[in-house]
Amino acid sequence: MFWESVKIALDALVSNKLRSILTMLGIIIGVGAVIAMVSIGMGVREKVSNSIASLGSNLIIVMPGASSSSGVRQAAGTNITLTFKDAEAIEREVPGIGAVAPSVNKQYQMVAGNMNWTTSVQGTTPEYLTVRNLTVQAGSFITNDDLDSRNRVAVIGATVASNLFNSVNPVGQSIRINNAPFTIIGVLDSKGQSAGGQDQDDIVIIPLTTAQERMMGITYVQTISVQAANEDVVDQVQDGITALLRARHGIAGDKADDFTVRNLASVMATAQETTGTITMLLGSIAAISLLVGGIGIMNIMLVSVTERTREIGIRKALGARFSNILMQFLIEAVVIGVIGGAIGIALGIGGSYTISSIAGWNTVITATPILVSFGFSVGIGLFFGLYPARKAALLNPIDALRYE
Repeated sequence: MFWESVKIALDALVSNKLRSILTMLGIIIGVGAVIAMVSIGMGVREKVSNSIASLGSNLIIVMPGASSSSGVRQAAGTNITLTFKDAEAIEREVPGIGAVAPSVNKQYQMVAGNMNWTTSVQGTTPEYLTVRNLTVQAGSFITNDDLDSRNRVAVIGATVASNLFNSVNPVGQSIRINNAPFTIIGVLDSKGQSAGGQDQDDIVIIPLTTAQERMMGITYVQTISVQAANEDVVDQVQDGITALLRARHGIAGDKADDFTVRNLASVMATAQETTGTITMLLGSIAAISLLVGGIGIMNIMLVSVTERTREIGIRKALGARFSNILMQFLIEAVVIGVIGGAIGIALGIGGSYTISSIAGWNTVITATPILVSFGFSVGIGLFFGLYPARKAALLNPIDALRYE
């Protein structure tokens, strides 16, 4: 009887093609929209996670200025509290440290021949290469000798190289940074955009001492990047840095820190929680159309029951039981959900690839939203088909036979 009911259901759908397609449309759009929206949300989550991870593994960032009660940290330039000696003390006294790289940063104009470009100039130490997971594509990175001698040497990112030198190899070329001559000793591998949409390749790296004394005229540092030895000791290292800097800066009791210590694990967790919420929101909004599709199924099944009242009466007169009639109309509703869900899956996957190729957005298709949305479409068909099926099964056979 089950397969007989499936055959009857398919025959009923085929005999009313346009009506069947319009009934399925809500389910098709709902399933397709859920898959496409969730894939966009998952793509954003993956991009943000990869971008944060690209900043460095087991990274802890120390910045001047304490977080206020509202969570807003004062600008680094207004709080001159970190020095190169602080960075040396962290590396020397805090256990579990892999590498430490103090740095300063400022925007300058670069000039090479008749080309010019304004970018971020980062003054730092050789350890910055390890701490921030950078690799050199051509040439070499700054060394301790460059640091001690305050050499005017620079390592440039891929964006700076392409804008100032086009296809010419920049290594060995001379550029002027704020009218001061520098020799390019290396070019970094491309890292792409950060989580905030900033170009990580639009950077020039010079020795910290050169930046402090020959460019900016300062003695403090703006950031200290610390790489923990492994992910198991990140929290321990963060606590050690906080305790050490409080002692070095003479901060006692309940007095607020004059610095901020953050690790990327907490930033990553916050970002994943935020993007996860966005993904759920997108999926929930798209799922509303599934509910609308379910109402469409109920509506068309009620019409079908009315149209086939005499058929139901004949079947009952020939011995069909309550369960047989109920099963027949439930299967019809479920078949609509199954076919609509299958088409919706194809539409959702195709839509995700189309969005990725045309808009350039990162999309991630996983099995979970596909299975959940398909199961939901079948469940919708079953739920909204139950009332019309029960109504059909409860018809009095004599009244049904008299129906015109």
